[in-house]
Amino acid sequence: MKAVIPAAGLGTRFLPATKAQPKEMLPLIDKPAIQFVIEEAVNSGIDDILIITGRGKRAIEDHFDKSFELEEILKEKNKLDLLKEVRNISNLADIHYIRQREARGLGNAIYYARKHVGDEPFAVLLGDDIVFCDVPCTRQLMDSYEKYGSTIIAVDRVDKEMIQNYGVIDGRPLGDSIYEVKDLVEKPEPEKAPSDLGIIGRYILTPEIFDAIEQTEPGKGDEIQLTDALRILNKKQPVYAYNFDGTRYDLGNKLDYIRATIEYALIRKEFKDEIKNYLRRILNE
Repeated sequence: MKAVIPAAGLGTRFLPATKAQPKEMLPLIDKPAIQFVIEEAVNSGIDDILIITGRGKRAIEDHFDKSFELEEILKEKNKLDLLKEVRNISNLADIHYIRQREARGLGNAIYYARKHVGDEPFAVLLGDDIVFCDVPCTRQLMDSYEKYGSTIIAVDRVDKEMIQNYGVIDGRPLGDSIYEVKDLVEKPEPEKAPSDLGIIGRYILTPEIFDAIEQTEPGKGDEIQLTDALRILNKKQPVYAYNFDGTRYDLGNKLDYIRATIEYALIRKEFKDEIKNYLRRILNE
């Protein structure tokens, strides 16, 4: 399978930090957000990745490219652990790039991938969402796709006051974590939301999504929403939703960005104990 990572957004929610750098390159400690996403795809068994970029995103390409000068410096200084880490980044997967010529929404960005993915189902991972879990979120979706053989999207339970920031499903439960989607609503008012299951940034899409995107009318801001395209697709083939097992953070939300940084620090052995002690001291004060 192939993966598509839309990364053309301007990152206005994190200005001024994103004025001169891509939002996808904002780090959790020492690792850029988009590297977490690439590693999730790779750990799910995917090694062919297309990143949809835009203007000002060159740093993403540079990060995953080979850096001869840096490698030579690390070699001369005998920093072999860092040298290995830097080399591993450029060897993660076959990564391709194409530019979204104008910002016209997520549906439009994914449409740019149609020639690359061809007639195969493919994964979509959004860089705004980081998921910490034992089994990669994308792998969980892939396993469900193998069972149901149709488009499947990741969902998570969302607090009522935040529901208007998400696409939301109306679904019929088929099991503990899987739903057959009856309808999808983009950013509903809380009192009109059909459920508390918000669509997060992980999808397995069938190639028929491209025909659905072609039929999708632009909405607010002349943008083509993926949720609207999925509604059209759902009239022609089943769409499923999977309530994944893991903890997800929206890195477009500043509080979630802080929470994700803390959780990642607690995962890292070299920081874990000191961070726990620091948090205890802060709470006691």
